[in-house]
Amino acid sequence: MHRTPMSRYLAEFLGTFALVFAGTGAIVSNDTYGGVIGHPGIALTFGLVVMAMIYTFGDVSGAHFNPAVTTAFAAAGRFPWREVPGYAAAQCLGAISASALLRSQFPAHATLGTTLPAGSASQSFVFELILTAILMLTILRVSTGAREKGITAGIAIGAVIALEAMFAGPVCGASMNPARSLAPAVVSGTMDSLWLYLAAPTAGALLAIPLHRLTSPAATTSQPS
Repeated sequence: MHRTPMSRYLAEFLGTFALVFAGTGAIVSNDTYGGVIGHPGIALTFGLVVMAMIYTFGDVSGAHFNPAVTTAFAAAGRFPWREVPGYAAAQCLGAISASALLRSQFPAHATLGTTLPAGSASQSFVFELILTAILMLTILRVSTGAREKGITAGIAIGAVIALEAMFAGPVCGASMNPARSLAPAVVSGTMDSLWLYLAAPTAGALLAIPLHRLTSPAATTSQPS
């Protein structure tokens, strides 16, 4: 079924809103109510909400919910470049709307789940680059064109996000998504390290393209017996 651009943009807005509202909302709730969710719960929340939104909107917009993913799909020739600005705008607006809602509900929270380096900026840059490359490589392998849809895609992508957030969250925040980092940083005014979380995930997603091509089966030709 053909989807209008507006329906695709709305799907990206809503999916990214849900991602940020649930994911960073888990961080804010955990900070506010004495650690009741815990780090594993936060990591699982990010993975589960992405998986759920893939099943919800995969057949509408492709379920990107991430400007780095959209950009990498376009660079890989799977998505039209003319659609990238609209997708990125919808994703960022959805994320900012979620952070603005969280600010209205938790006005005393300082950062609203902003991703911040625990160590040096260079350490977090390397982590974010590698984490996003692994995520995007997974997406490229399990998606069809620029469409993340189906049981395999939802489980695989959600699992990778939860896994990477589980082990790397304490190091760099495990953003892997410029929109996810942009929204709480802008709304809370915590923007000192924002450049890192815009640049590293985008570079990591682009790095996944040659890795995908290098690991894809080469075309075979019949050999004489």
